[in-house]
Amino acid sequence: MGASVSAPLLILASASPRRRGLLRAIGVPVASVTPAHIPEIPGDGEAPVAYACRLARQKAAHVAARSEAGAVVLAADTVVHFDGRIFEKPINDADAVRILTELAAREHGVTTGWCVAVAGGASRAGSVTARVRFRSLTPPMISAYVATGEGRDKAGAYGVQGLGAALVAEVFGSTSTVVGLPLDAVLAALAEVGVHPVPPSEAPCI
Repeated sequence: MGASVSAPLLILASASPRRRGLLRAIGVPVASVTPAHIPEIPGDGEAPVAYACRLARQKAAHVAARSEAGAVVLAADTVVHFDGRIFEKPINDADAVRILTELAAREHGVTTGWCVAVAGGASRAGSVTARVRFRSLTPPMISAYVATGEGRDKAGAYGVQGLGAALVAEVFGSTSTVVGLPLDAVLAALAEVGVHPVPPSEAPCI
């Protein structure tokens, strides 16, 4: 029998504990976390989906260029958008109140752009968009949620996987996309470069 071929290292180019948690939950082994520190500023007239895709590609390329040949880099960027406008992470609690007030009782888009890049090789990229409809929210409801602090580091000022679920009436499409990583598309891309889920006992601890 021939020697077994070890799976390539998977580097997550994101400090997001939510993305790491999604991968861990389905058994995808992450060897290391190396956030890509690049400017996150939309270009003039850049559409939300194009913005998410560009950031994902740039983050993956940034980390892949500094990684050993053959390593696999996974990057993603999530953008909340409504009527062509991008809602970034709030700059403070007052900004979070403004964002949630604008999104209340409306349906908005959440796009996660993703990129799987092999250091020294090719890359695969794409995006998935889900739609989220918020409940009618009163000012006290919004203030109470903002006070929890949960949405301070999240695009759109809320987290659907946490207390922010109480703000949401319906999600149309992939919930993992809203959390920050469209698992169906990403798993298929990772499989193409030899990264597959493994039993918990075989996954590295990070």
